[in-house]
Amino acid sequence: MFKIRTMNTISPLGTQILEKHGCTVGQQVEKPEALLIRSADLHGTEFWPELLCIGRAGAGVNNIPIEDCAERGIVVFNAPGANADATKEMIIFDMLLASRDMLGAIDWVRSISGKGGEIPALVEKGKSAFSGPELCGKSLGVIGLGAIGSLVANLALEFGMTVRGFDPYISVESAWRLSRDVIHVDYVDELFRVSDYISLNVPYNESTHHMINAEAIATMRPGVRIVNESRAEVVDDEAMIAALESGRVGKYVTDFPNERLIGVKNCITLPHLGACTPESEEKCAVMAAQEIYDYLKNGNIKNSVNLPNASLDRMGVCRLCVIHRNVPNKINSILDLISKRNINIEHMLNKPRGGYAYTMIDLAERVNGEITAEILRDPDVLRVRVI
Repeated sequence: MFKIRTMNTISPLGTQILEKHGCTVGQQVEKPEALLIRSADLHGTEFWPELLCIGRAGAGVNNIPIEDCAERGIVVFNAPGANADATKEMIIFDMLLASRDMLGAIDWVRSISGKGGEIPALVEKGKSAFSGPELCGKSLGVIGLGAIGSLVANLALEFGMTVRGFDPYISVESAWRLSRDVIHVDYVDELFRVSDYISLNVPYNESTHHMINAEAIATMRPGVRIVNESRAEVVDDEAMIAALESGRVGKYVTDFPNERLIGVKNCITLPHLGACTPESEEKCAVMAAQEIYDYLKNGNIKNSVNLPNASLDRMGVCRLCVIHRNVPNKINSILDLISKRNINIEHMLNKPRGGYAYTMIDLAERVNGEITAEILRDPDVLRVRVI
């Protein structure tokens, strides 16, 4: 069967799924068809010809050279939504941390240890220093309404908040999941102007780089509280530090600490705990393992970050899978090669994504290496497999 190399510590449930299908799984597997990873940095890695796909047991893929993999015909999967429950809970906790000074209160209570019978009176006298606003009745702006953002928006409604959401790329699945009481805004500036709290739930890319900058902060309500469980680079640290020092931003809670942010007044830095639960790690590993196996076994692509998603029920004797550039007449050229050999096509699917495309063709008889070699001679073809 297939060989899969694991990197980092992967939840046993993920590897067990692959092993039950007869796959060889382990950290020492040589020249595997697939990698199952968590946070391993693959930038600069020299990939071997046998590598067909990479499964990331998590959502972020900054540790993988996405474009380079696409050019080599290597499909990269992630596990969107598998860590949504864990991160949703963390974001609500972050909002509470931004509201009441619970960390300061805990430290202060420790400081009065040894006061004996005086502690109750000291508590009643000193507790007001750590009070803060309730979430109920406040306005929350959720930027990004995907698997996590939609859950945060719905849960915030249960806290009695007015919730506005911004996401120009919201999927149909997320839209169905979102409560009708969440107010959709067309422009993020509108959300900035009216939000007491802002939750960042967007992937990091060129369009989201430093989306929270000095200009954006200037349009926000004075004293706004911002929660970042997204990515560090979504926020301009220098602009945030200046806003915290001036009081323009009341509190900033981030799961991405660095030397500049640690110790800044009203900045709460956490050690990337958002999806750090046993349940989340299991769900991510299971999802990534299932994606890997379905691709290796059937050629189906689900939750890819660099190639089109494509699933097709198996028909015929074998399946021809071709990853190629998204250029005119490419499908016709592949079909011509098949028709010249009088091979019947039972079923087929073609899906594009940006500059790339993926074609699956179920054939009535098995093809030999001659036809795959001829397809591969086309410079726009990146990978050919017969399953």
